[in-house]
Amino acid sequence: GVGMPAYVNPSAWVKRLLANAIIGLGFGVQLDVAWQVTSAYLSLMVLSIVVTLVLALGLGRLLRVDGVTSHLIGSGTAICGGSAIAAVAPAMQARNDQMALALGSIFTLNAIALIIFPWLGNVLDLSQTTFGAWAAMAIHDTSSVVGAAQAYGDEALQTATTLKLARALWIIPLALVTGWVYQWRTRQESTRKLKVPGFIIGYVLAMVVAAMLPQLDSVYHLAFGLSKQLLVFCLYLVGASITWARLRAAGWRPLVLAVSIWVAIGVFTLSWLLTMTTF
Repeated sequence: GVGMPAYVNPSAWVKRLLANAIIGLGFGVQLDVAWQVTSAYLSLMVLSIVVTLVLALGLGRLLRVDGVTSHLIGSGTAICGGSAIAAVAPAMQARNDQMALALGSIFTLNAIALIIFPWLGNVLDLSQTTFGAWAAMAIHDTSSVVGAAQAYGDEALQTATTLKLARALWIIPLALVTGWVYQWRTRQESTRKLKVPGFIIGYVLAMVVAAMLPQLDSVYHLAFGLSKQLLVFCLYLVGASITWARLRAAGWRPLVLAVSIWVAIGVFTLSWLLTMTTF
């Protein structure tokens, strides 16, 4: 591993800490804001998620990237980057090296998006609303969505933030379905009982509590902030447990997969949005 004593086993910690981090992130989701998304955007959102996941698995097979890594990269691209990968990984018992490859690819593209999206928006002369919707649909992590939209304008920022919150809610069905499919494939016929991962129940409860008791907003804000820090620490543990041999063995294929589906979904969502504004 890199920078990690031999007697420390980060894998044993990561899954438990990730589960707690995801639960805490639920306190940061404003349900009332997320549900304001229009029906037109909702159809694009659902279609883009499905297309991204199908593309990830199909291209992953062509590029000979293992199915778990392909699904993690697809999940991160389809919904909300690192958070989606962190939520899906425990549901399918992903190894730390598989998580690290997916996270590394997604984080690299996040950094590129911050620079290239506002530039492309200006080149294509996109309206504030169109750019905000495009950023929310095609950029992975919320922080990068906010950064790119803020650079473009206040109206773009408002649109992007609202839609990104709605997009993030899809972590719940994605993690559930992933967990169920994994359970179905890995268990014998007699023991096939579908279970809801505990952290997903906690995530939903955290959202509901935050919506029903808004007077405790300062507490939720603190819990959300601590959970983000915990998520960062988990990602450090994931990175620290990786061996160079495994990264070299994986090679360039996961990054090519991540770039390919990102470009595809970026073009697809922008084309849809421009068609919407034309009619």
